[in-house]
Amino acid sequence: MSESLIDPIELTQSLITHPSVTPNDEGVLKTLQDQLEKIGFQCTRMLFEEPDTKPVDNLFATYGSGSPHLCFGGHTDVVPVGNLSSWTNDPFDAVIKDGNLYGRGAADMKSAIAAFTTAASNFVNEVDFKGTISLLITNDEEGPAINGTKKVLEELTKKNVKIDSCIVGEPTCPSQLGDMIKIGRRGSLTTNISITGIQGHVAYPQWTLNPIDALTKVLKKIVDLELDSGTDDFPPSNIEIVKINADNAADNVVPQSATAQINIRYNVLQSEEGLIKLINNIIKEELSDTDYKSKIEFKNSAQPFLTKKSDFTSKIKEAVDSVTGLNSEFSTTGGTSDARFFKDYCEVAEFGLVGSSAHQVDEHVRVEDIEKLTKVYEEIIKKYFS
Repeated sequence: MSESLIDPIELTQSLITHPSVTPNDEGVLKTLQDQLEKIGFQCTRMLFEEPDTKPVDNLFATYGSGSPHLCFGGHTDVVPVGNLSSWTNDPFDAVIKDGNLYGRGAADMKSAIAAFTTAASNFVNEVDFKGTISLLITNDEEGPAINGTKKVLEELTKKNVKIDSCIVGEPTCPSQLGDMIKIGRRGSLTTNISITGIQGHVAYPQWTLNPIDALTKVLKKIVDLELDSGTDDFPPSNIEIVKINADNAADNVVPQSATAQINIRYNVLQSEEGLIKLINNIIKEELSDTDYKSKIEFKNSAQPFLTKKSDFTSKIKEAVDSVTGLNSEFSTTGGTSDARFFKDYCEVAEFGLVGSSAHQVDEHVRVEDIEKLTKVYEEIIKKYFS
């Protein structure tokens, strides 16, 4: 093997120094594009904007042509740093200490982008292959995810660009590099519940109708539901209360309204329509024969999906296991990712670094893991085009 044209550690550090807090680009896509164009990738920028959203820049880079087409999906946007004073070092200085690389986006997921870019560079520099390697990189994954990967895939379809397989570089490993590959995700349904009663003085409850009483009863019935026990591929569906609020600035007033937000992470045994019907029926039953009024809003941000085990997933596992020496596990655990968009266009799996510090203060990854991940991606590419 010839010497790598790119140092994945240096590229990771370079990407981290751009404070690309979602959806702000701060020049990070240009840095990546410049590197990809040096390798020989053809790069296209796609800017999308919807009413009441900020414009988002995206990058689609390709090398080669035709089928088979292997795409790497990733995002350069990061979550806010939180309390800056809690960080040991500046979150955008990309400091290496004691074998760890620190910085916002180190785990999620600028290191993976650098690793795949390096792996692709090594491959195209050494192998005359038939097909296409691409990178689809957005700056709108940590935010609303409206003007990012979803829009790019729609645009590519209009241009008759077909992706056959995709690897999303999210930090999939819970404990050590190589212990988990994601081949599916649960769906996500958020429900906002607002109940209106009658405001009044707490000393005269006979003249009030407390919406908190009704809301707590509704919430208890919802969270007490046991939706299912999961499947061989999916954990059980779960319901969590994430927000509760009463429109009240005083301590001697029964509020007029109370609101709550719940989130349901659901597997393939459930459906968006079925869950909406279930929640509506509980609220209707609980508030029947009362003077309470309710307003319910639903937002489904992801459908559950499962990528069937195939030659593609087998090659990923073979590459992961051969480089790391572990027996990797296929899983559908965790939150949502942009894999939920790719699954409508191609087979998709996710593999990346250890994610235990993602979104945390002093987010970090092992430097040696970035190097190993580069080797994993290179093995996947070789196997895919063999």
